Amino acid sequence: MYQVSKYINPFTDFGFKKIFGDPNNTELLKSLLNDILKFEGNDKIKEITFKNGELLPESPEERKAIIDLMCEDEKGSQFIVELQKVSQEHFQSRALYYTSFPIQQQGIKGGWNFELTPVYFVGLLNFEIELFKDRSEYLHHGQIVDIYSKEIMYDKLNMVYLEIPKLKKTKEELSSHLEWWMYVFQNLNLMTDIPKELQNDVIKYAFSKAEFATMPKNQQEIYHKNLKTYRDLVNSFDFAIKSGKDERSIEIAKNLLKANMDLDLIAKTTGLNMEEIEKLF
Repeated sequence: MYQVSKYINPFTDFGFKKIFGDPNNTELLKSLLNDILKFEGNDKIKEITFKNGELLPESPEERKAIIDLMCEDEKGSQFIVELQKVSQEHFQSRALYYTSFPIQQQGIKGGWNFELTPVYFVGLLNFEIELFKDRSEYLHHGQIVDIYSKEIMYDKLNMVYLEIPKLKKTKEELSSHLEWWMYVFQNLNLMTDIPKELQNDVIKYAFSKAEFATMPKNQQEIYHKNLKTYRDLVNSFDFAIKSGKDERSIEIAKNLLKANMDLDLIAKTTGLNMEEIEKLF
């Protein structure tokens, strides 16, 4: 078994559920959701009940959905909490598809009059969304809005995305409790101790849950396998991105060669070296 850091990586499936998926201790998940959804006062989530994360369609031939965490608060609001490790094509469509399950399930109850309790899809993203790539905001909350007046037409369907890599701050620059959560996501597996700023904060309990050495041997083995899967996934995605960029650079270089552009300028424009460019002749 190879060496790991003191604390497990919260971006792994195992790590995320180890920290936030304990049905007997929901304080960490409540804290995170209250920060993300900006619930305050009487609107804050006070109790959470976990539900089965395997959402089954009405007919066997339809596609089922497996949710990371599915829960409901004391007011009946439902929360789909998904950790997304790498960018995925049609991610937002997938998120909307997931929200359709708890909406449909509310209609199963007898005597239903079509009144719905709020449904929240909360995506914790380890990537930046292409749509928002030129915006500095890392938190996005979508509802059904009138495109003309910008007024909210319906507030019970909520699509919430947190772009965790967009936080570029040092520990000293953090300005909110949510940013501390984001910082912990980014750095937990690199830390050796709980930051002094969190000694009296609920977030400190994430560290005790994430401490590798205190986990039973069978859980350590599961984590190792899960960590390898996570690293393979990230490496494969990074390679695909690089390959895509290389192909684009080669295509641009070919077009510039046809235009008889200077080779030095082609190299500066595409990032290719001279040997790579000469192979294109």
